[in-house]
Amino acid sequence: MPKDAADRQHDAEVRALHERAVAAGEKRLLTRTMDRGRLHSYAAAELGFARAGSGPIVTTAFGMVVLAAVFAAVTVFSIVLVAAPTSQGEGPLWGALVLTVIGAAGVLYAARLAVSEFKARRIRRERGLPEPSPRQLD
Repeated sequence: MPKDAADRQHDAEVRALHERAVAAGEKRLLTRTMDRGRLHSYAAAELGFARAGSGPIVTTAFGMVVLAAVFAAVTVFSIVLVAAPTSQGEGPLWGALVLTVIGAAGVLYAARLAVSEFKARRIRRERGLPEPSPRQLD
């Protein structure tokens, strides 16, 4: 939240610029920054993935990589579940393939978000933009 008159003035200016950009057809998101909590209007490429949500959320590219690794472990475990009964002369446990599909989809989703965030972080760094906060306004 704005702490003083200068912050409130900055927020009003950014909000006006944001509204003009959106009216001109640009896809932008108005959100607060991590550094001072001031408003900033981010283009989609600058934002990465949405950080808003209820409960604990992953907010960094590294966190998404860790999440992808967890999904990969689930996928490998599910493949072992499918194949393990064959070592005892039984048929494969085909029902565990559902877990394999879920795990693989989770790996793809988390990896896609991690790549998106790595690219957005690089763009923000090149343009000198502040890190977006999980608090989104529109």
